[in-house]
Amino acid sequence: MAYHTKQLFVEDAYLSACDCNVVEINDRGGIILDQTNFYATSGGQPGDTGFLERADGSQINIATTVTGENKQEIILVPDEDQALPEVGEALVGHIDWERRYKLMQMHTACHLLSVVCPFPITGAGVNINDSRVDFELQEAGVSKEEISEKLMDLVNANHPVFTQWITEAELEADPSIVRSKNVRPPKGLGNIRLVCIGENSSIDSQPCGGTHVTETGEIGEIHIGKIEKKGKENRRFRIRFGPFPAT
Repeated sequence: MAYHTKQLFVEDAYLSACDCNVVEINDRGGIILDQTNFYATSGGQPGDTGFLERADGSQINIATTVTGENKQEIILVPDEDQALPEVGEALVGHIDWERRYKLMQMHTACHLLSVVCPFPITGAGVNINDSRVDFELQEAGVSKEEISEKLMDLVNANHPVFTQWITEAELEADPSIVRSKNVRPPKGLGNIRLVCIGENSSIDSQPCGGTHVTETGEIGEIHIGKIEKKGKENRRFRIRFGPFPAT
Protein backbone atom coordinates (compact mmCIF):
# COMPACT_ATOMS: atom_id res chain seq x y z
CA MET A 1 0.00 0.00 0.00
CA ALA A 2 1.41 3.36 -1.04
CA TYR A 3 0.81 6.40 1.14
CA HIS A 4 0.17 9.92 -0.12
CA THR A 5 2.49 12.39 1.60
CA LYS A 6 1.50 16.04 1.38
CA GLN A 7 4.54 17.71 -0.19
CA LEU A 8 4.79 21.14 1.42
CA PHE A 9 7.95 22.07 -0.49
CA VAL A 10 5.98 22.13 -3.75
CA GLU A 11 4.28 25.37 -2.76
CA ASP A 12 6.93 26.72 -0.36
CA ALA A 13 10.55 25.73 -0.99
CA TYR A 14 11.66 28.06 1.83
CA LEU A 15 9.83 26.11 4.55
CA SER A 16 12.72 24.98 6.75
CA ALA A 17 10.58 23.38 9.48
CA CYS A 18 7.08 21.93 9.69
CA ASP A 19 4.77 19.95 11.97
CA CYS A 20 4.07 16.39 10.89
CA ASN A 21 2.74 13.05 12.10
CA VAL A 22 4.08 9.55 11.50
CA VAL A 23 1.74 7.39 9.42
CA GLU A 24 4.02 4.37 8.90
CA ILE A 25 7.46 2.88 9.52
CA ASN A 26 8.31 0.58 6.61
CA ASP A 27 10.12 -2.75 6.85
CA ARG A 28 13.48 -1.04 6.25
CA GLY A 29 13.02 1.56 8.96
CA GLY A 30 11.95 4.33 6.59
CA ILE A 31 9.69 6.97 8.11
CA ILE A 32 6.53 8.01 6.24
CA LEU A 33 4.80 11.20 7.37
CA ASP A 34 1.43 12.74 6.64
CA GLN A 35 3.16 15.85 5.32
CA THR A 36 6.76 16.96 4.88
CA ASN A 37 9.10 19.75 3.83
CA PHE A 38 11.79 17.17 2.94
CA TYR A 39 12.35 16.90 -0.83
CA ALA A 40 12.81 13.34 -2.11
CA THR A 41 15.56 12.43 -4.61
CA SER A 42 14.16 13.07 -8.09
CA GLY A 43 14.94 14.84 -11.35
CA GLY A 44 18.65 15.03 -10.66
CA GLN A 45 18.19 16.77 -7.29
CA PRO A 46 19.29 14.79 -4.22
CA GLY A 47 16.96 14.22 -1.30
CA ASP A 48 17.01 16.47 1.74
CA THR A 49 18.84 15.71 4.97
CA GLY A 50 18.09 17.09 8.41
CA PHE A 51 16.36 15.81 11.54
CA LEU A 52 13.00 15.07 13.12
CA GLU A 53 12.42 16.69 16.51
CA ARG A 54 10.44 14.70 19.07
CA ALA A 55 8.28 16.14 21.84
CA ASP A 56 11.03 15.55 24.41
CA GLY A 57 13.52 17.54 22.32
CA SER A 58 15.50 14.52 21.10
CA GLN A 59 16.36 14.24 17.44
CA ILE A 60 16.19 11.58 14.75
CA ASN A 61 18.84 12.38 12.16
CA ILE A 62 17.75 11.90 8.53
CA ALA A 63 20.43 10.72 6.08
CA THR A 64 18.40 11.15 2.90
CA THR A 65 14.87 11.30 1.52
CA VAL A 66 13.50 9.09 -1.27
CA THR A 67 10.21 8.25 -2.95
CA GLY A 68 8.40 5.01 -2.20
CA GLU A 69 6.03 2.95 -4.31
CA ASN A 70 5.15 6.06 -6.30
CA LYS A 71 6.12 9.73 -6.48
CA GLN A 72 3.43 10.66 -3.96
CA GLU A 73 4.93 8.58 -1.17
CA ILE A 74 7.96 10.17 0.52
CA ILE A 75 10.22 8.18 2.82
CA LEU A 76 12.69 9.75 5.25
CA VAL A 77 15.67 7.45 5.75
CA PRO A 78 17.26 7.83 9.20
CA ASP A 79 20.95 7.45 9.94
CA GLU A 80 21.98 4.05 11.26
CA ASP A 81 21.30 3.31 14.92
CA GLN A 82 18.71 6.08 15.24
CA ALA A 83 15.69 5.54 17.46
CA LEU A 84 12.50 5.29 15.42
CA PRO A 85 9.30 7.18 16.24
CA GLU A 86 5.95 5.56 16.88
CA VAL A 87 3.15 5.50 14.33
CA GLY A 88 0.90 8.45 15.14
CA GLU A 89 3.68 10.39 16.89
CA ALA A 90 3.77 14.16 16.34
CA LEU A 91 7.13 15.52 15.20
CA VAL A 92 8.71 18.65 13.77
CA GLY A 93 10.74 18.16 10.60
CA HIS A 94 13.83 20.33 10.17
CA ILE A 95 15.70 20.24 6.86
CA ASP A 96 19.39 21.10 6.57
CA TRP A 97 18.55 24.57 5.30
CA GLU A 98 22.06 25.63 4.25
CA ARG A 99 22.38 22.54 2.06
CA ARG A 100 18.86 22.88 0.64
CA TYR A 101 19.36 26.53 -0.27
CA LYS A 102 22.53 25.72 -2.22
CA LEU A 103 20.61 23.02 -4.07
CA MET A 104 17.84 25.53 -4.84
CA GLN A 105 20.40 27.98 -6.21
CA MET A 106 22.09 25.30 -8.28
CA HIS A 107 18.84 23.82 -9.61
CA THR A 108 17.72 27.25 -10.78
CA ALA A 109 21.14 27.79 -12.37
CA CYS A 110 20.67 24.56 -14.32
CA HIS A 111 17.44 25.97 -15.75
CA LEU A 112 19.31 29.10 -16.82
CA LEU A 113 21.97 26.98 -18.50
CA SER A 114 19.27 25.27 -20.56
CA VAL A 115 18.20 28.74 -21.71
CA VAL A 116 21.73 29.75 -22.70
CA CYS A 117 22.26 26.34 -24.35
CA PRO A 118 18.89 25.56 -25.99
CA PHE A 119 19.65 21.94 -26.88
CA PRO A 120 17.94 18.67 -25.92
CA ILE A 121 18.89 17.69 -22.37
CA THR A 122 20.17 14.12 -22.00
CA GLY A 123 20.96 14.21 -18.28
CA ALA A 124 21.44 16.43 -15.25
CA GLY A 125 22.70 16.30 -11.70
CA VAL A 126 22.34 18.94 -8.99
CA ASN A 127 24.91 19.19 -6.21
CA ILE A 128 25.90 21.82 -3.67
CA ASN A 129 29.31 22.51 -5.23
CA ASP A 130 29.32 21.21 -8.79
CA SER A 131 26.21 20.60 -10.89
CA ARG A 132 25.97 19.34 -14.44
CA VAL A 133 23.68 19.46 -17.44
CA ASP A 134 24.28 17.12 -20.39
CA PHE A 135 23.18 18.22 -23.85
CA GLU A 136 22.75 16.42 -27.14
CA LEU A 137 25.42 18.38 -28.96
CA GLN A 138 28.18 17.20 -31.28
CA GLU A 139 30.50 20.15 -30.75
CA ALA A 140 30.22 22.72 -28.00
CA GLY A 141 31.23 25.59 -30.29
CA VAL A 142 31.29 27.91 -27.29
CA SER A 143 33.74 28.75 -24.54
CA LYS A 144 33.35 28.46 -20.79
CA GLU A 145 33.86 32.22 -20.59
CA GLU A 146 31.09 32.98 -23.07
CA ILE A 147 28.54 30.72 -21.38
CA SER A 148 29.51 32.02 -17.93
CA GLU A 149 28.98 35.60 -19.07
CA LYS A 150 25.53 34.82 -20.48
CA LEU A 151 24.55 33.00 -17.30
CA MET A 152 25.57 35.95 -15.16
CA ASP A 153 23.59 38.32 -17.39
CA LEU A 154 20.46 36.30 -16.51
CA VAL A 155 21.41 36.15 -12.83
CA ASN A 156 22.08 39.88 -12.59
CA ALA A 157 18.82 40.73 -14.35
CA ASN A 158 17.11 39.27 -11.27
CA HIS A 159 14.23 37.69 -13.18
CA PRO A 160 11.34 36.29 -11.10
CA VAL A 161 11.14 32.51 -10.72
CA PHE A 162 7.70 31.04 -10.08
CA THR A 163 5.54 27.98 -10.67
CA GLN A 164 2.30 27.41 -12.48
CA TRP A 165 0.25 24.36 -13.36
CA ILE A 166 -1.02 23.05 -16.67
CA THR A 167 -3.10 20.03 -17.56
CA GLU A 168 -1.68 16.94 -19.20
CA ALA A 169 -3.73 17.85 -22.27
CA GLU A 170 -2.01 21.24 -22.46
CA LEU A 171 1.37 19.55 -22.26
CA GLU A 172 0.43 17.15 -25.05
CA ALA A 173 -0.63 20.13 -27.15
CA ASP A 174 2.79 21.74 -26.73
CA PRO A 175 5.42 18.98 -26.27
CA SER A 176 8.23 21.48 -26.93
CA ILE A 177 7.88 22.56 -23.28
CA VAL A 178 9.73 19.38 -22.30
CA ARG A 179 13.46 19.97 -22.71
CA SER A 180 14.62 16.56 -21.56
CA LYS A 181 15.16 14.06 -24.36
CA ASN A 182 14.95 10.93 -22.22
CA VAL A 183 12.61 11.76 -19.33
CA ARG A 184 8.96 12.74 -19.59
CA PRO A 185 6.79 14.14 -16.78
CA PRO A 186 4.81 11.37 -15.04
CA LYS A 187 1.31 10.82 -16.38
CA GLY A 188 -1.87 10.18 -14.46
CA LEU A 189 -1.49 12.92 -11.86
CA GLY A 190 -3.85 15.31 -13.64
CA ASN A 191 -1.68 18.42 -13.68
CA ILE A 192 1.93 19.23 -14.55
CA ARG A 193 4.02 21.70 -12.54
CA LEU A 194 5.99 24.23 -14.59
CA VAL A 195 8.92 26.24 -13.30
CA CYS A 196 8.87 29.61 -15.06
CA ILE A 197 11.50 32.32 -15.28
CA GLY A 198 10.90 35.94 -16.29
CA GLU A 199 7.77 38.07 -16.43
CA ASN A 200 5.03 36.03 -18.11
CA SER A 201 7.55 33.14 -18.49
CA SER A 202 9.49 35.24 -21.00
CA ILE A 203 12.82 33.56 -20.22
CA ASP A 204 11.86 29.93 -19.69
CA SER A 205 9.10 27.51 -18.78
CA GLN A 206 9.56 23.77 -18.32
CA PRO A 207 8.14 20.90 -16.26
CA CYS A 208 10.03 20.38 -12.99
CA GLY A 209 9.18 19.14 -9.53
CA GLY A 210 12.33 20.43 -7.81
CA THR A 211 12.97 23.34 -5.48
CA HIS A 212 14.17 26.73 -6.73
CA VAL A 213 14.87 30.26 -5.55
CA THR A 214 12.28 32.96 -6.31
CA GLU A 215 14.59 35.37 -8.16
CA THR A 216 17.58 34.63 -10.36
CA GLY A 217 19.63 37.18 -8.41
CA GLU A 218 19.55 34.80 -5.42
CA ILE A 219 21.77 32.37 -7.31
CA GLY A 220 24.82 34.56 -6.82
CA GLU A 221 28.01 34.25 -8.81
CA ILE A 222 28.33 31.11 -10.91
CA HIS A 223 30.49 30.00 -13.80
CA ILE A 224 31.08 27.07 -16.11
CA GLY A 225 34.00 25.15 -14.66
CA LYS A 226 34.33 22.58 -17.42
CA ILE A 227 32.83 21.43 -20.73
CA GLU A 228 33.36 17.70 -21.22
CA LYS A 229 32.83 15.40 -24.17
CA LYS A 230 30.59 12.51 -23.17
CA GLY A 231 30.19 10.41 -26.28
CA LYS A 232 29.95 11.38 -29.91
CA GLU A 233 26.87 13.58 -29.53
CA ASN A 234 26.90 14.62 -25.88
CA ARG A 235 28.56 17.50 -24.05
CA ARG A 236 28.54 17.96 -20.27
CA PHE A 237 28.55 21.50 -18.85
CA ARG A 238 29.58 21.80 -15.19
CA ILE A 239 28.28 24.74 -13.14
CA ARG A 240 30.20 25.93 -10.10
CA PHE A 241 29.71 28.71 -7.57
CA GLY A 242 31.96 31.75 -7.61
CA PRO A 243 33.32 34.09 -10.29
CA PHE A 244 34.99 32.78 -13.41
CA PRO A 245 38.62 32.05 -12.46
CA ALA A 246 41.14 34.71 -13.48
CA THR A 247 43.62 33.54 -16.09
